[in-house]
Amino acid sequence: MYYLTKLHYQMIQDYFNAVEKFIVVGDRVLIKPRDMEVRTQSGLVLPATVKEKEEIQSGHVIKSGPGYPIPSQEIEESWKEETNQTRYIGMQAEEGDLAIFLKSKAHEIEFEHEKYLIVPHGAILLLIREDMEM
Repeated sequence: MYYLTKLHYQMIQDYFNAVEKFIVVGDRVLIKPRDMEVRTQSGLVLPATVKEKEEIQSGHVIKSGPGYPIPSQEIEESWKEETNQTRYIGMQAEEGDLAIFLKSKAHEIEFEHEKYLIVPHGAILLLIREDMEM
C-alpha cells in the first residue's frame, strides 16, 4: 500500500493551488482531457494515436470563465458616479462536469507536465453532471 508522505502531500497541494490560480477569461472553459486509450468490447486496447483523428473529445471541466460580457446600458453622465463593473451572461459548464466538445476548437496548453485544453463554451456539445437535480 502506498502512503503519501508530507512532502508528496505538499507537492500535490502546491499543484492544485497553482491550477486554482488560473483565471479563465470570457466564455472559455479549462478542461483536463480524459485518457484517450480505449478498450473495445472484444478486449482490444486502442492507443491514443488511433483516437486522435476523431473530431469529438471529452474531458473534465477544471475551471470556467465568467461568461459572455454584456454591454452596459447605462448612459454616461458627468454627474453620475462611474461604475465600471462588467456584467456577464453565465455559462452552463461548472467545475467537475464531463464535457463533450469539438476537438478542432480546443487550444492545448501544458502546465507542469500536464495537458489542459482551453475550449470556448460554444464548442461544448454536451455536459454530464453527476449531481444534477430533476
